[in-house]
Amino acid sequence: MEERLQKLLSAAGVCSRRASEAYILAGRVTINGQPAQLGQRADPDRDDIRVDGHPLAVRPQLVYLMLNKPRGYVTTLSDEQDRPTVAELVADAGARVYPVGRLDLDSEGLLLMTNDGALTQRLLHPSHEVSKIYHVSVYGPVAGAADKLAAIRDLRGEPIRPAQVRVLRQGAETAEYAITIHEGKNRQIRRMCARCDLKVKRLRRVKEHTLELGDLPVGKWRYLTEAEVAALKTP
Repeated sequence: MEERLQKLLSAAGVCSRRASEAYILAGRVTINGQPAQLGQRADPDRDDIRVDGHPLAVRPQLVYLMLNKPRGYVTTLSDEQDRPTVAELVADAGARVYPVGRLDLDSEGLLLMTNDGALTQRLLHPSHEVSKIYHVSVYGPVAGAADKLAAIRDLRGEPIRPAQVRVLRQGAETAEYAITIHEGKNRQIRRMCARCDLKVKRLRRVKEHTLELGDLPVGKWRYLTEAEVAALKTP
């Protein structure tokens, strides 16, 4: 589809629309081998647009989706051991998207995937303290275990921020907790449970920042709404 050349240069990340006028006036932009003119329109799928002799690289459309990751899938785009990957589950998303953070092989639930590198970096940076809520089913010495989990401040010398732990269900030897953490330490919740002699039966992420898993079926994905994307980008 034809667009004004200034808009195409801006969308490709070359420069702002205003600055693109200077590029065009300076003769730095060509269309099909001819110097471009101010106000000229072009179709990047049909026309050869170049800046300083280099083809214009059109920035891909940003895609945001949420996957309900099943157990048995690794959170990578490829795997040396040929294990199933989350990339296989979102192969029909229309773009190459990348996981934001990780869920280990035996964990499941909400996994945000996108090709927006800026958003990924912001959500993963420790300074932003993005909260994540997990529902964790355990068995073992559950009496008083919620308080013990919330009191943990380090894992084998590695300091961690205190988690918020809420009891969802508890029996004599089994329990289910809602655990909120603000970090992404490797296997953090499993290591916390092991510290309290609890065996994890199921670990499922149900919320990350403002995004909630809801009733999305296991193994399925959906695009985020504009409102969900805007909320994720809100400081």
